[in-house]
This record gives sequence, structure tokens and C-alpha cells, in this order.
Amino acid sequence: MLDRAWIAARIPHQGDMCLLSEVVAWTDGTIACRAVSHRDPANPLRADGRLGAANGIEYAAQAMAIHGALLANPDAAPRQGYLTSVRSVQLHVDRLDNLDGELLVEAERLSGDSNHILYQFSLSHAGRCLLAGRAAVVLDAAALNPESRS
Repeated sequence: MLDRAWIAARIPHQGDMCLLSEVVAWTDGTIACRAVSHRDPANPLRADGRLGAANGIEYAAQAMAIHGALLANPDAAPRQGYLTSVRSVQLHVDRLDNLDGELLVEAERLSGDSNHILYQFSLSHAGRCLLAGRAAVVLDAAALNPESRS
């Protein structure tokens, strides 16, 4: 089972910052995860006692990181990705913490190479889309600047 402990062992987000509970399904091009941490008063992304909808982007970023871990060679050293941009983000709610039950976090790899990946992502609750957008990820920021390798 790809539960929270499995997830935490494969992404850099630890403790309360590991937001996803389990991987529900995945393929080479997609991933779907479940989350319940949006209701947790100890969620580190909360501000003024609430969790704004834009924080759903971090949930999606973690799903993308998990997808990368699932696709990686298990013998290779883990690569830390960086979210370099988000585009076309649509927020359909103001906040996430007032939603009972679980969130479904989905990401689809639209294109990419060994260092750059473009994902489309969404968060939903009880069949209702809460937010959606696209995100660009760079897996090795040092490779972008040839001078940093010397």
C-alpha cells in the first residue's frame, strides 16, 4: 500500500508538511492521491486559523513529487524537483479547511524530458473541482546554469 509512510520516505516533505495520505492510482502519465490534512488544525500551511485554496498548489506539487518517485529508477539517488511556475490556476473556492472528508489530488504529465516536466493538476472534493492549473517542474536546477557545475 502506498500510504503516508511510503510517501514520506520518498519525498522531502516530512512531519506535518507531508500533506498527502495515500496514492490512490497512478500510471506513467498520471497520479491520483488522497488527502485529509486540510482539516488538521496543525497543518503548517494554515494562516489565521484557515487554509486558503491556493495552498492546494502545494498538495498538487507533492503529488507530482510522488509521481516522480514512482517513475524513478529505484536504484538511482532521489532527485529533488523545484516548482518553477504555475499557470492558468483557477480557484473555485476560498478555502480548503472547511470541507469534510477527503480531497482528491490529481496530476497529469503533459510533456517533459529528463530535467523539465509540465503537469496539469486539480484538487476536488466530493466530485467538485476546487482548483486546477498547470505547473512546470525542474528536476536539477544546477543543470540550468552551466557555470554552477564548475
